[in-house]
Amino acid sequence: MVTLAHELPLKVSDINELASVVHRNEDIGAAIASGSFRTMGMLVAPCSIRSLAEIAYGTTSTLLTRAADVVLKERRRLVLMVRETPLHLGHLRAMVQATEAGAIVMPPVPALYARPASIDEMIQHSVGRALDLFDIDTGMVKRWGEDGEPNPVAPED
Repeated sequence: MVTLAHELPLKVSDINELASVVHRNEDIGAAIASGSFRTMGMLVAPCSIRSLAEIAYGTTSTLLTRAADVVLKERRRLVLMVRETPLHLGHLRAMVQATEAGAIVMPPVPALYARPASIDEMIQHSVGRALDLFDIDTGMVKRWGEDGEPNPVAPED
């Protein structure tokens, strides 16, 4: 909620209205904390280093990290959009541990090859690429070589 307050002109209630179901993060008994609850997987965006570490090492203390742990144990897709920087060795080790457990660590790095004209286009591209990992094509991704123009060539010496 702190991130929301700093980065968007929205309230928590505005975000909740976009969802069909909302669970409190303290409710570790919610349906999504059970392996019998069917999902395609889970996308954590943004993913803090704290959440990454809890997920990576299985020390789940919230519904978010418990649900992510369940996704891993059920061998479903888990995408973690870790966005903190710079990183120290402990962060990198947690990313390796999460990857070894089956997660995909996907920092939302802007794809400058798409030549975004705005911050919104950069965000749309990152969101679209994350959803691609679930085979959800939003039409938001400007794909390499698919824009009708030839691929850029390395400059001559």
